[in-house]
Amino acid sequence: MSMNEQVPHDKSLDNSLALMREGYLFIKNRTDKYQSDLFEARLMGQKVICMSGEEAAKIFYDSERFKRKGAAPKRVQKTLFGVGGVQTMDGDAHIHRKLLFMSLMTPEHEKRLAELTMEQWKASISKWETSKKVVLFEEAKVVLCRVVCQWAGVPLKESEIKERADDFSEMVDAFGAVGPRYWKGRRARTRVEEWIRGVIEDTRAGKLQAEEGSALYSMAFHKELDGSQLDTQMVAVELINILRPVVAISTFITFAALALHEHPECKEKLQSGDRNYSEMFAQEVRRYYPFGPFVGARVRKDFIWKQCKFKEGMLVLLDMYGTNHDSRLWGSPNEFRPERFKEWEGSLFDFIPQGGGDPAKGHRCPGEGITVEVMKVSLDFLVNKIEFKVPKQDLSYSLVKMPTLPESGFVMSDVKRKYSSQEWTY
Repeated sequence: MSMNEQVPHDKSLDNSLALMREGYLFIKNRTDKYQSDLFEARLMGQKVICMSGEEAAKIFYDSERFKRKGAAPKRVQKTLFGVGGVQTMDGDAHIHRKLLFMSLMTPEHEKRLAELTMEQWKASISKWETSKKVVLFEEAKVVLCRVVCQWAGVPLKESEIKERADDFSEMVDAFGAVGPRYWKGRRARTRVEEWIRGVIEDTRAGKLQAEEGSALYSMAFHKELDGSQLDTQMVAVELINILRPVVAISTFITFAALALHEHPECKEKLQSGDRNYSEMFAQEVRRYYPFGPFVGARVRKDFIWKQCKFKEGMLVLLDMYGTNHDSRLWGSPNEFRPERFKEWEGSLFDFIPQGGGDPAKGHRCPGEGITVEVMKVSLDFLVNKIEFKVPKQDLSYSLVKMPTLPESGFVMSDVKRKYSSQEWTY
């Protein structure tokens, strides 16, 4: 394929090793170097266009130009998304399936999840008070696994919560992994699918009474456009696509605790109970710290943008981390400053920690509201419901490992309940 000369080519036989070495910064390093919003590279033996920034995001989420089918590598489907899940669909079928997800992500559902999260955090305090140390990331996974299963109507035995929480987490962890971490994610996916398939079968057979309106009920009895029910495996994949991302909020909660530790001046503002500040703080955590590195799609039909020929079937990667750190969109992007969200207009394309575009029509994550609400109650809990010490530990995080996390998982010691806390109402 002869591309126009103006489009930067990354001169390398294959960039896969560079991607493994540079992680979150792989695309940004090159868009900065070439002073261009896009460049062509070779990854895993195929030509790929990598792009970054708000304009690139607008193009990327245009469903006339891009499709998701065939974009997620099989290895990612076999760990993170599940084979054939909503992320890999297009057109009317995608919109219809997406509406099912949207019906479960309403403000009422967000509020319920936030309330359950606060209940579970509070229920953990007694145990924490008698523990020498508490690793927040590990605790958050378990709390959120318990919360999301309770909310969704999925039965979960106390004895298996930790194992289920770890499985959800390992599926996410396998995203950018090769070798042992990847295989752990594959095994976790197999176990979780088997468990959830059993739950679906029991629900359909009437052995398990699912509450109408719950995620389990809505998924189990969902009708496709042609009126057929989804097969059990497909329902399992989609129900996991609701459960897994809630457990993954544990990463954002851990980064939020790190931000509180590194910016004590923010803590005072959060203690005042200002709901707007809490929202801005949560959003800045999602912008500043690394979560998703990039997202992929395939070109639906030939088109030209910025003198670059996008050929049908080509894989295109949109840089999520780089767009959230783009100095044209965010003044001093490498500074943590929640106040920046005072002026933010809520664009669908400049702030894409979990993808961009319109969640109802496109591929933007419909669970963003849930993420923010769960983060806000977790912040309220960390700031107003308990006090703790942060012992010496390695709080650094790697931008090479995808996904990443503070090395220590954020260790807290001497946890004590606060009695004179500022109560927020949800």
